[in-house]
Amino acid sequence: MPLIMISNDDGVNAPGLRALADAMGSLGRVVVVAPEVDNSAVSHSLTMRRPLHIRQLAAGIFAVDGTPADCVMIGVNKLLDSRPDLVVSGINPGANLGDDINYSGTVSAAREGTMMGIPSLAVSLAAADGEGCLFAVAAARAREVAAEILERGLPPDTLFNLNVPNRPAAEIKGRRYTRQGRRHYENAIQETFDPWGRRHFWIGGGTPRWSKASETDVQAVASGYVSITPIHLDMTNHRALEVLQGTNEP
Repeated sequence: MPLIMISNDDGVNAPGLRALADAMGSLGRVVVVAPEVDNSAVSHSLTMRRPLHIRQLAAGIFAVDGTPADCVMIGVNKLLDSRPDLVVSGINPGANLGDDINYSGTVSAAREGTMMGIPSLAVSLAAADGEGCLFAVAAARAREVAAEILERGLPPDTLFNLNVPNRPAAEIKGRRYTRQGRRHYENAIQETFDPWGRRHFWIGGGTPRWSKASETDVQAVASGYVSITPIHLDMTNHRALEVLQGTNEP
């Protein structure tokens, strides 16, 4: 029976994690190793300036007072009784599309698994703020993709970033393999003042502006499709490298 490790960035008690763990339970033995509290947008940070504490909440469920990447690293090396066959991270209650992939703790948990040579999948539900999250729909889609990964594997040094539209299953058109899109936020930094008149800045919110390029994760989800983007660990721009190597000094 495959061993599947589940993590996330929203915390061990997040409803998306519970839905994901339930869905993966039909594919194999599930062990949850997740942050004790919300660690959204921490990217791939590791906790290196203090010790990490682990609490076992129930059989096969562990809470770590650290980041998603911490959870995967400690889970694989110290908590699990054998190496997992698959790492699945999510379900994030919000899309991880375009440039948001770089900030996402959800994606980084899967990236850490990939760095350790374990097939890994990040799962996000493209729900807007205040919108009811249809986690069961995303969990069912994640189960389909996870089953395929367990059967066929993934390309070397590659994770899958799965984004599911927040729609009833009957309204999802299908799925597409996509490339990463682009986005920027307008007015994403809010200026505030405390009671003593000191100025502070708050990062978050703003209005997202998405690239309208074709065949991207952004376009697919907006059109009602499940998006699967293969993310590679090697971030080298190989086309630029070929050009630049022609200028190498002898």
